[in-house]
Amino acid sequence: MKMIVNGREVQLPESVITVRDLLEHFQLNKELAIVELNQSILDKAERDGAKLSNGDRVEIVQFVGGG
Repeated sequence: MKMIVNGREVQLPESVITVRDLLEHFQLNKELAIVELNQSILDKAERDGAKLSNGDRVEIVQFVGGG
């Protein structure tokens, strides 16, 4: 499946079906990630199960701590 992730076109394996799969594919901490799918910010309660489709546009922001 091809999609745009953070402004870059990426080819993803067939095993990436949901937003949760996408976060796991990129090894991102889902607790710290905010996801926008096709210009709509996903609520954390429904984010993990949101289905992805070929051509989707996804923006992922992950907060990091520091000091």
